[in-house]
Amino acid sequence: MDRSRRLVVSLALNVGLVVAQIAFGVLAHSTGLLADAGHNLTDVGALCLSLVAVRLALRPASPARSFGNHRATILAALANAVLIAAVTVFIVVASVHRLIHPVPIHAGIVVVVAAGGLLVNGLAAWILSDHSHDLNMRSAVLHMMGDALASAAVVVAGLVLLAAPSATWLDPVSALVVAAIIVTQAVGVLRSTVAVLLESTPPDVDLDHLTAAMAGVPEVSDVHDLHVWSLSSEMRVLSAHLVLHGHPTLEEAQLVGEQVKAAIAGPYRIAHSTLELECEPCHDDNADPCQMEGAESTAASHHH
Repeated sequence: MDRSRRLVVSLALNVGLVVAQIAFGVLAHSTGLLADAGHNLTDVGALCLSLVAVRLALRPASPARSFGNHRATILAALANAVLIAAVTVFIVVASVHRLIHPVPIHAGIVVVVAAGGLLVNGLAAWILSDHSHDLNMRSAVLHMMGDALASAAVVVAGLVLLAAPSATWLDPVSALVVAAIIVTQAVGVLRSTVAVLLESTPPDVDLDHLTAAMAGVPEVSDVHDLHVWSLSSEMRVLSAHLVLHGHPTLEEAQLVGEQVKAAIAGPYRIAHSTLELECEPCHDDNADPCQMEGAESTAASHHH
């Protein structure tokens, strides 16, 4: 099953779950169920965003977008994190209000519906798990797993309420547990997406090891001005300067460049490499392209 179909099936499951949780949450006077419904509602939006992003990323590159639309999946993940944060605020406010103004809870309904939510979210997480490195899909799986944990918290609260109906405080407390789970998810997704948007070095790439792998190719004497960043969680880009032994012909230098690309493509998942081949080291390592004299003069001319 491809990613689009996985997302569509999970989306359908979550739409049905949200409708049931809202209806029975109102009927049972349960903020726990309503909080869980709010959490699942964010998942409906998140899955929609993820689905759109996956389909955008499949579009071919164009002159206007020479790298394609791979960054769409990262923007979707960022939007999901913001959506999670907004719903968390609502859940916390509603839970605190219910702690101050408690009402009787129909615990039986809460347990049954929350157990259904646990089952649906567990199934959705399993459907979405494609064991990929795609941050967009990973964030969708985390949404589902977080929902399953939240539903489990509501089930536990409902079971305790069946034994002790007067402990109405457990329902809003379970909602606050849901909020804590949501915040944990949001922080993790936000950190990962911001790292990609800031073009940070991927966390699993050791630049020293990467440099050694490139320098290990015969005829390469030095590697400098090395940069690695991500267009998406699965597409990495690299640029570097290679100093070659002697003074090879253009054909010989090109062959060395291809060997370097082959050496790093698999182990470091580098999808696109741009290599500048040199006979002598240049002095670009310490130059900030945004502070170069030419860039400043160009910016000044545009300003005027």
